[in-house]
Amino acid sequence: MRIVVNGQQAFGKAVLDALIERGEDIVAVYCAPEKDGQRADPLKQAALEHGLAVHQPASFKTPEVRDEFAALEADLAVMAFVTLLVPETVLNLPAMGTIQYHPSLLPRHRGPSSINWPIIQGATKTGLTIFWPDKGLDTGPVLLQKEIEIADDATLGSLYFDHLFPIGVAAMIEAVDLVRDGTAPRIAQDEQQSTYESWCRAADVEIDWTRPQQEVWNLIRGANPQPGAWTRHDGKSLLLYDAVKLPAAGDHRPGEVVAADADGITVAAGDGHIQIQRVRPEGGKKTDAADFVAASGLTAGTVLG
Repeated sequence: MRIVVNGQQAFGKAVLDALIERGEDIVAVYCAPEKDGQRADPLKQAALEHGLAVHQPASFKTPEVRDEFAALEADLAVMAFVTLLVPETVLNLPAMGTIQYHPSLLPRHRGPSSINWPIIQGATKTGLTIFWPDKGLDTGPVLLQKEIEIADDATLGSLYFDHLFPIGVAAMIEAVDLVRDGTAPRIAQDEQQSTYESWCRAADVEIDWTRPQQEVWNLIRGANPQPGAWTRHDGKSLLLYDAVKLPAAGDHRPGEVVAADADGITVAAGDGHIQIQRVRPEGGKKTDAADFVAASGLTAGTVLG
C-alpha cells in the first residue's frame, strides 16, 4: 500500500521506522512545523534520512494542502501522535481512509492529556485505541483497542514509555495489516460512556494536602513529569516528582513537613504521608529532595501549600 505517515516526536518516528522495516511504501511524511530556534522533530529527521518527502503545513484546512495531499494518491494515512486538526476533506482522500492512535480506551478520556487523567482520577486500567478519525475530536469508529493495567506506582512517564508507546507502535502495525486485508472493523463509540478532558495544566495539579493520601499520590504520579504537581514553599512554587507513600505516624497538620533529611521530604496528607524524593524549585532545575533540603534550609514543622 501507498502510505502517508502523519505524526511527530518519538512515537511518530517509531511508527515510521516500523513501517519502513516491513517494506511499506511510504509516499510522504507530514509533521508539525518547528517554532523559531526549535530542533527538528525526530519524525522529520528520520524521514529525511530515508529520503522521504516531508511536508510541514501550519494547517490542513487550506485548498493548497488538500491538493498536495490528494496528489500523493495514497491508499492509507497513518496518524501517529497528531496535534493539528485534520479535516474530513483530507482524512477521506486516501483510498482506504485514515487511521489514528489515541492513548486511552475511547470513548473514555477523549482530549489531549488522555494519559494524565486516568492516573489522576485513580483508574486502575487504561489502554490505547486505533480508530478511524472523523470531524469530531477522538469520536470516530474504533478499529482496535489494547487494555493496559495502571499499577499503583505508575507515573505518566512510565505508563507511556513502558506500555502505551511500544504497545501502540505494534497496534498501529496490526491495524495496517487489518486494513490491507479488508478486515478492519468500524465499531461506533458509545456516546453514553464518553468523557472529555482538556489539557492537564499547572492550575489543575496544585496539591491540596487536606485530601486523602491516595488522591495526593495519584495527582503527583499523574503529573510526573508533565506538568508537575506542585505546592508552595516560602511563597514560591515547588514541583514534586518521584515519591513514595508512607503510613501516617503521629498527629500532623495537612501539608506539614514531618521529616526533611537524606531520604527526602516527608509531608502529611489527609490520612497518610508522602515522601518526596525529587523536586524542582521555582526558576530552578530538578534536583534530589535531599539536596533541596540542604540548600533551602527546609526543616520539619514547615507547612507547605
